[in-house]
Amino acid sequence: MFRIRRIYDDTLPRDREVIVQVQDILRSQFTGLDEHDIAKLPLQLGNPMKYRFRSILFIAEGSRGKVKGFALLQHAPDVGFCYLDYISTEATRPGRGVGGALYDTVREEAATLTDTGLFFECLPDELHLCRNAEELEQNRKRLRFYERYGAYPIINTAYETPFKPEHDCPPYLVFDPLGRSIALSRTVLQKIIRAILMRKYGKFCPPGYIDMVESSITDDPIKLRSPQYTRTSPAAAVHATRSIDKRIAFVVNDKHDIHHVHERGYVEAPVRIQRILEGIKSLAFLDRMKPRHFPEKHIKAVHNIHYVEYFKRMCSLMEPGESVYPYVFPIRNKARPPKEMPVRAGYYCIDTFTPLNKNAYLAARRAVDCTLTAAQTITEGYRLAYALVRPPGHHAERNAFGGFCYFNSAAVAAHFLSQYGKVAILDIDYHHGNGTQDIFYERSDVLTISIHGHPRFAYPYFSGFYDEQGEGLGHRFNVNYPLPEKVEGRAYGRVLDKALNRITRFRPLFLVVAFGLDTARGDPTGSWNLLAQDFHTNGHRIGVLRLPTVIVQEGGYRTRSLGANACHFLRGLWEGFHGISRQGGKKIWAQPLTLDIS
Repeated sequence: MFRIRRIYDDTLPRDREVIVQVQDILRSQFTGLDEHDIAKLPLQLGNPMKYRFRSILFIAEGSRGKVKGFALLQHAPDVGFCYLDYISTEATRPGRGVGGALYDTVREEAATLTDTGLFFECLPDELHLCRNAEELEQNRKRLRFYERYGAYPIINTAYETPFKPEHDCPPYLVFDPLGRSIALSRTVLQKIIRAILMRKYGKFCPPGYIDMVESSITDDPIKLRSPQYTRTSPAAAVHATRSIDKRIAFVVNDKHDIHHVHERGYVEAPVRIQRILEGIKSLAFLDRMKPRHFPEKHIKAVHNIHYVEYFKRMCSLMEPGESVYPYVFPIRNKARPPKEMPVRAGYYCIDTFTPLNKNAYLAARRAVDCTLTAAQTITEGYRLAYALVRPPGHHAERNAFGGFCYFNSAAVAAHFLSQYGKVAILDIDYHHGNGTQDIFYERSDVLTISIHGHPRFAYPYFSGFYDEQGEGLGHRFNVNYPLPEKVEGRAYGRVLDKALNRITRFRPLFLVVAFGLDTARGDPTGSWNLLAQDFHTNGHRIGVLRLPTVIVQEGGYRTRSLGANACHFLRGLWEGFHGISRQGGKKIWAQPLTLDIS
């Protein structure tokens, strides 16, 4: 068994190990390859402008992280074509479906990136070009494989001319139209061949070689070799693959409903999760997975240990169905908590409407497990993950709970990911993420941004002002955008763009989104008027950043629209991340904001 995933860079230790395995396969399978070309692979992935190709690495990975095969695709957006540089399986495990799965993935990616088609080299199957009988047979097997997809060598050019007369087995240039009816013009092919020879072989080409090959192209449109091993048939269609970088890891708090407060007016109810699940069930790119269990140390890394122990013990002492609401608060002496457990609730709380009960700790703890599971999938190859959890968390501060929140799941995930590099947290709940601000207020490795209703009218009232910018090392790494009581979609989008530009300047490795649906029209806890299409547009804006992103569910209480709005946001996020925009219903490639190739 294996899975296909894309490796974007060598940031994570897991991916660095994978790249080393790919380099080992290159050494064993391409013995004539220069060591410099093997060593530069991490740079190719991280610095596309240096090599004038946008390098895309796919791997077939076994259950224990063993690389069974890989494909390295080169995208030239300035010329408008894709070039398959290498595709190979490890020597000890030839075939077994790995090569076919990788090539299917490459075709799908190329079809997304360009309308021109896919080009690659394949060693010749003609005796006058390849004198080694054993090698000749291997070449024929490869060309037979590609013919099944409708990919054939381009003929009537001098591309097969070796650099030196004594060189054997000069490659064909093969063209795969990716299931389309494409007639390549002479001019287009000349540009493509010049780009390939210059960028891949520039230092090896003899003087005048590239001009000679370019001028040898006379057919217009170009011609392909007739099938040698298969019957003539239409080019094989491109099929959707299961590469996990094109999926969204999806984790649901399966124990959320044990926390059910029945008091009238308590809007943070289990039905919220049910409505969202109903609304997003049509999204085919969600991979639902079970929550994993994580040690409590991850919670205590962002919350005061005394608060965590109090919360756990207090909930364990409660009777089923019983709730305790804070009613006494330590405004005179916060240094000495009262001994009586129910009275002490106010010592650790910021409001009077967030109760403690038998299952509050268990549900909040499970929400953290779900969010950490989502964050961990990001370190394992997924690029997008969604933790659908309740109770929410962004109002939970280091030392206090409130606003229906007990543990700050988004903050726990951000701290977990910060061990690998910088993290940005974008809070798009209607209410200020006071807890997240409090936890990271003095840190520069985690940028916290919140777009919310102004505290003069919106909970939590005492934080979220524009001038709260962080302290010490965290100065200027906390950003608040308090907005007016009435906000429409277009105005919100302009502010979101400012926030995303700030994130881009920060250059984080990961993004955590505290996702509130209470910005929607008619939400009982908000006053804004965002519609379903606004959620799609905002998701698309965030996705275009192309950062590994964890979405953590926060608020949203208008049950009639929760599902539709969540569905639109996730679809927009997925389309934006994968460079897809909608124009007349057609999907087209859109360049990401953070990548500029010219």
